[in-house]
Amino acid sequence: MMKGCRVMVVLLGLWFVFGLSVPGGRTEAASPRANDAPIVLLHGFTGWGREEMLGFKYWGGVRGDIEQWLNDNGYRTYTLAVGPLSSNWDRACEAYAQLVGGTVDYGAAHAANDGHARFGRTYPGLLPELKRGGRVHIIAHSQGGQTARMLVSLLENGSQEEREYAKEHNVSLSPLFEGGHRFVLSVTTIATPHDGTTLVNMVDFTDRFFDLQKAVLEAAAVASNAPYTSEIYDFKLDQWGLRREPGESFDHYFERLKRSPVWTSTDTARYDLSVPGAETLNRWVKASPNTYYLSFSTERTYRGALTGNYYPELGMNAFSAIVCAPFLGSYRNAALGIDSHWLGNDGIVNTISMNGPKRGSNDRIVPYDGTLKKGVWNDMGTYKVDHLEVIGVDPNPSFNIRAFYLRLAEQLASLRP
Repeated sequence: MMKGCRVMVVLLGLWFVFGLSVPGGRTEAASPRANDAPIVLLHGFTGWGREEMLGFKYWGGVRGDIEQWLNDNGYRTYTLAVGPLSSNWDRACEAYAQLVGGTVDYGAAHAANDGHARFGRTYPGLLPELKRGGRVHIIAHSQGGQTARMLVSLLENGSQEEREYAKEHNVSLSPLFEGGHRFVLSVTTIATPHDGTTLVNMVDFTDRFFDLQKAVLEAAAVASNAPYTSEIYDFKLDQWGLRREPGESFDHYFERLKRSPVWTSTDTARYDLSVPGAETLNRWVKASPNTYYLSFSTERTYRGALTGNYYPELGMNAFSAIVCAPFLGSYRNAALGIDSHWLGNDGIVNTISMNGPKRGSNDRIVPYDGTLKKGVWNDMGTYKVDHLEVIGVDPNPSFNIRAFYLRLAEQLASLRP
């Protein structure tokens, strides 16, 4: 248990260490609007909600607040808070419930296959009008981009497996799995590992000596039962039964935890963020012809002339520069098709993975030419910032984060439904 607590402290501490301030203020939009769809911000792996982390904003930093900036400039904006360690399927189900309201339904077939509870938390709904034909823009960082893509796919196409299971077992079916819903007008992905990140391979190597995933999940179990901890950081893994039941002894609780299928499941962020996991997702999650897709890439490395490896630039946040970027910048794996094209990175994700899904996917990726197109990935280019600088967690003096997000909001408002 002590090991789990230490991992939790390290996990949270990393974000505090890198959480410096970013600029704020008001900037007027110039382009005429073609839609008034609200914006929702969707965080990535290990992300959190607005009420967590003692006010430290995932989207903006300690004194910055991207949601507030956009609202101040007339762009109605909300922030989602889904499972920071959960699979994209589970996160998409949670995002749906948070948007329209109701109890999270992970799907009867999915729950049975993966061995966790079918239902989760209940939410009042940020935008219940979406049920009546409203539209919404999703701006997603890192894993959030995978989650957003899956949400759009489920909304439009539903799940044949869930429909068949519900009919066969005579159980209810969530509207999410019915299909036919087209309320996402655009998806913007920022530094998203559409084809996975080889950083997972570093974690796999580490696990030969120290089971990191188990340690983090143990930390989540401890945190779920500690008073006030969820107010600081909520792991949101209720579906796996990580919460101690009323009257349950600690001995029984930890024995039950040890038998949980979560330890070996692929229904986790770790699998989805791997190269094979991302390819599996790409094979069935396709770009919708009814949705605009924008992809922003990030890189903060340079190529070494002698080795051909990529090294962190001066200014990359310390953790990524010391621990992650050197591995990403040198890792090759012929069996996975990971060659020198994968070496450029932003400290967390390989840049080649960011402009849209390619492995296992037939989605089209086109360079942005001044006109945003539906049904394809509009490649918006590569920014010289690291994985944390692009959301303001680690400021870069040469990157005007306020102008970046306000300009993006202006572009989204100019899209014709």
